[in-house]
Amino acid sequence: MFFPSMFSSGSIKSGFADSFNWGGRTASSGTVVDEETAMGNSALNRAVTLLASSLGQLPCELYKRDGDKREKATEHPLYSVLKYQPNKKDTAFEYFESGMGFLGLKGNHYALIDRDEQMRVKELVWVHPSHVNVLKGGDGLPYYHLIPENKTVGMDLMHHVKAFSFNGYTGVSPVQTATDAIGLALATEQHASAVFSQGTTLSGVIERPKDSPSIETQKDIDNVLDSFTARHVGGVRKAFKVAMLQEGMTYRQMAMTNNDAQMIEARRMGVLDIARLYGIPPSMLGESAGESYKSVEQTTLNFLVFGLMPWLKRWESAMHRDLLLPKERSEYFIEFNFSSLVRGDFKTRYDSYAIGRQWGWLSVNDIRRLENMPPVKGGDEYLTPLNMIDSKDRESAKQMVTATPEQRLEIESILCRN
Repeated sequence: MFFPSMFSSGSIKSGFADSFNWGGRTASSGTVVDEETAMGNSALNRAVTLLASSLGQLPCELYKRDGDKREKATEHPLYSVLKYQPNKKDTAFEYFESGMGFLGLKGNHYALIDRDEQMRVKELVWVHPSHVNVLKGGDGLPYYHLIPENKTVGMDLMHHVKAFSFNGYTGVSPVQTATDAIGLALATEQHASAVFSQGTTLSGVIERPKDSPSIETQKDIDNVLDSFTARHVGGVRKAFKVAMLQEGMTYRQMAMTNNDAQMIEARRMGVLDIARLYGIPPSMLGESAGESYKSVEQTTLNFLVFGLMPWLKRWESAMHRDLLLPKERSEYFIEFNFSSLVRGDFKTRYDSYAIGRQWGWLSVNDIRRLENMPPVKGGDEYLTPLNMIDSKDRESAKQMVTATPEQRLEIESILCRN
């Protein structure tokens, strides 16, 4: 499939620069931070997998422009590659999920391109970023050295999506840019674990006055503690029992110390650091302090617009550059169907469409296009709204801003047409 012509080095120019790779380093906290150790942090793990699974579930489709209209380019070989199965092994979900996971951890996604006789894409086979060195050729273009095969290929045979870049050739790993913040979160987790495994945590102490008779042996001490524990400690059945302590003894319950409280705060700040790093609302990483039910919808929208959307644009731009031939780029374009994540509930969406249809700025085909549905015959006509209404007629005014059941039924019939 790929060999031997795929790894031909005849077009490689001289003047390679150093490769741009990163193998991790020790943070100021003393912890070693690389992709593997970073994924041990639950917040970072969730951030990476949330972005990866969210992108993986979005349909990626090839469209063809026809004037102001667009239609799915189902006849193009690339359509089925992106929409259904990029290669023989991976489904579309698995391919995009893996690629986004690599971007979230290493800042780069690489995939070898297999082309047919017309140079159209037949398969995309992702390559682990650790197996690729990016080199700068004498022509200023990137070349990709495949380490296991010891071969180098050009841009025509490699699809490359990169994160924010310092050099213009490779993306910078988010783990690399915030090593100390991630290292501090890891060190906090390790310290908390050490406290539980090696530290001393008491639920309470029994105190005796200095002038009370001394307890001579350890056995006597154990008897006092065991008898008190057996009667009063452990389970709801022993709750609210009355205790009697002799010889002036008193029981003092241990409360959370300031150090304990600061540990909790430090762990919370670690989650917030990870949330800032990936642009994800903290509540989506399990830190819900200050979150209310009313803000859930806005939180979701913030994630989609500021967390996920920039990554989608990186993917779409890179696919447009790498997977479409130069002559096709003005006619075709690649786009993730993002609307499935921002549609909201049916009632809200249909109400919005109905108001736009009533006021005359949405046609039947405009609504269907927003739902990624093909246009229908006669669907380009716009309604003419009333120019003016009596300000005293409140019922008429209410009808102009609120969709009626009949209008919602019309919207449903529009979206159900074939």
